[in-house]
Amino acid sequence: MRIFADFHIHSKYSRAVSPRMELPEIYEGAKEKGINLIGTGDFTHPLWFKHLKENLERSQYKGIYKLKGRGEEVLFMLTVEVSTIVSTKNGVKKTHHVVHAPDFEIAEQINNVLGRRSNLSADGRPIIGKCSPAELAEMLFEISSKIVLVPAHVWTPWFGLFGSKSGYDSIEGAFEDQARKIFALETGLSSDPAMNWRVSALDRFALVSNSDSHSAHTNKIGREANVFEIEKEKLSFEEIFDAVKKKDKKRFLRTIEFFPQEGKYHYDGHRNCHFSCSPEEAKKLNNICPICGKPLTLGVLHRVEDLADRPKNFIPENAVPFSHLIPLSEVIADVEGVGVFTKTVNLIYEKLIKKFGSEFRIMLDASKEEIEKIAGKAVARAIANVRNEKVKIEPGFDGEYGKIEIDLKEKKQKSLGEFV
Repeated sequence: MRIFADFHIHSKYSRAVSPRMELPEIYEGAKEKGINLIGTGDFTHPLWFKHLKENLERSQYKGIYKLKGRGEEVLFMLTVEVSTIVSTKNGVKKTHHVVHAPDFEIAEQINNVLGRRSNLSADGRPIIGKCSPAELAEMLFEISSKIVLVPAHVWTPWFGLFGSKSGYDSIEGAFEDQARKIFALETGLSSDPAMNWRVSALDRFALVSNSDSHSAHTNKIGREANVFEIEKEKLSFEEIFDAVKKKDKKRFLRTIEFFPQEGKYHYDGHRNCHFSCSPEEAKKLNNICPICGKPLTLGVLHRVEDLADRPKNFIPENAVPFSHLIPLSEVIADVEGVGVFTKTVNLIYEKLIKKFGSEFRIMLDASKEEIEKIAGKAVARAIANVRNEKVKIEPGFDGEYGKIEIDLKEKKQKSLGEFV
């Protein structure tokens, strides 16, 4: 059974999230994308937890749930992102973590424990003050050894475990004696596995990729994902994470990644000053913005360079493969020279979905000739070029997404006009 999984999303109860992020909307967005296993996000929030308990029921797979009144085309796993903040001799450390619970009973115990340290009603992503990653891990694993704790978007500046603004230099520095219980890391949108492979200290960890989506639109949900092949009769919470932990390439096939340059924190820079640069350039500037004179926000690539002990293009022996993708709506928008949410893009997108069933089917499996019949030559050529990584990207920095241009010799062939 092929599983496309996105474990890290948020509900409408988290800050800066679409008010439409409720289970039916998430179900439909995931189905259209091609995601068939998705995290619930935010299960610590009392109102969202109530919504989950009322609308989810056990599926035929242990530790995995289905939406009442719907089929099992999209399944759910109980997840939440938790933020820890602690003062240390090396400054304040702020770290995000994705917590996976195997059932509602254990999720409720987690809520009870974290509720003593935080106002869980304040936000879908609870903040646990005066708490280190090690303390969080200890609290969780005392509840159940089945809980899975994954450091989230580990390289992002402010809340990544290795982040330039408040991060650590090692997993052990963050988790202390609990580090041995951590077996996976989330790469985040601004890094990909190849960047992480340059740090030999990370070799023992599996690398997972998730969307951290704040919207059910298919250019957000599933923009990063994990691909599994699990025997249907064996599918369960424990089987999924056993495949991850063992980096079993027969079961954990690969991850689907953003081009990391498209991420909001890939390069160094200052958004307000409209200035960005590579790590090499930043070091020549002593990491100081030449426009305002203040320290630059050092991005993911800079931190990878700081900790790397291997050259670029190094591939560990047991590495799980990955591939880069761009969301289909962004591909169409680039070809047409219009915005992602325009009628032009939506018309082409819906015709493709009607034919192929899901975005991943289109982006990963459909032939160029099949796509061309529906969407025209320009879109078909653009999708082929994304698969072959023929793209140009102006790297993102300091909270600004990178700007993508797909490498097309004939940029615009007004593909919409070919079938209207």
